[in-house]
Amino acid sequence: MEYITLKNSELNVSRLCMGGCPMGRYGWGTVNEDDLIETVHTALEKGVTFFDTADTYGLGQSELTLGKALGNHRKEVAVATKFGVRVGGGKTVYDNSPEWIREALEGSLKRLNTDYIDLFQVHYRDEKTPIDIVVDTLEKMKEKGYIRYYGLSNIHKDDIAELLPFKGRFVSMQDEYSLACRKNEEDMFEISKQLDVTPLTWGSLGQGILTGKYTKDNIHFGNDDRRSRDIYVNFHGDKLIKNLAIVEEMKKIAQKYNKSVAAVAIRYILDYLPESVVLCGVKRPEQIVENVEGTGWRLSEEDIKILEEVSR
Repeated sequence: MEYITLKNSELNVSRLCMGGCPMGRYGWGTVNEDDLIETVHTALEKGVTFFDTADTYGLGQSELTLGKALGNHRKEVAVATKFGVRVGGGKTVYDNSPEWIREALEGSLKRLNTDYIDLFQVHYRDEKTPIDIVVDTLEKMKEKGYIRYYGLSNIHKDDIAELLPFKGRFVSMQDEYSLACRKNEEDMFEISKQLDVTPLTWGSLGQGILTGKYTKDNIHFGNDDRRSRDIYVNFHGDKLIKNLAIVEEMKKIAQKYNKSVAAVAIRYILDYLPESVVLCGVKRPEQIVENVEGTGWRLSEEDIKILEEVSR
């Protein structure tokens, strides 16, 4: 396992972070709680010390399961969660108000069965609450010991001007990034540099298309799996064809290094963004084992170039 200290912090974490979206047990097909708990325990055994979730994943179910799974191991790891999205009455509303931040924090602490959050992240900006109000609220929570550090999620270059006065306060930013989704690459480089934050990548396996287990003939998601919807472009139309071409090159490289295809997808990000942390959502122990194979080695410059070109 590889470890990194997040910028502007003393938070040292594994460069592979277990993502908690599937742990919410909503929209990812069949997900079993016993499997999820065993997956967390396997992650701990493999040296994973970073776990990311959000209060909206399964409307709190992900946090409940993670808190249960960590148990007495809580102080051995870093737990990241997110706030800023209110769900209720059939509506989803972005809310960064101090009132909602306090309510969201209280709920997350209770569900995670902890008295502090290592990394509390703005899930989405609400486009109305001034960032200085958000920062002031988070600083007060930090002073009281409820959170250790705070970060950003789903922001882009256009947000830099607003955030720049608070450089040094945020420790991380996360956005979608993988060999199947490089549209945010320039933004991540620019934000990481200008705001001096550590990039965390979600969707690192392209919702599973980069694991190598899918072909045009075996993609059959049920209605209980979000990937059946066209909005999850990695599994549909021309994008699917493009992704499968990328995977064919990944398989050759995986064989060369005797690694899983998923490991190659993870290794590419770790090498291409050398100060990054890769988030991967998992449902079963064998998946975290494959993902851990992405750490502790490097791709050659030639192989990075091959993957960079085929995914461009």
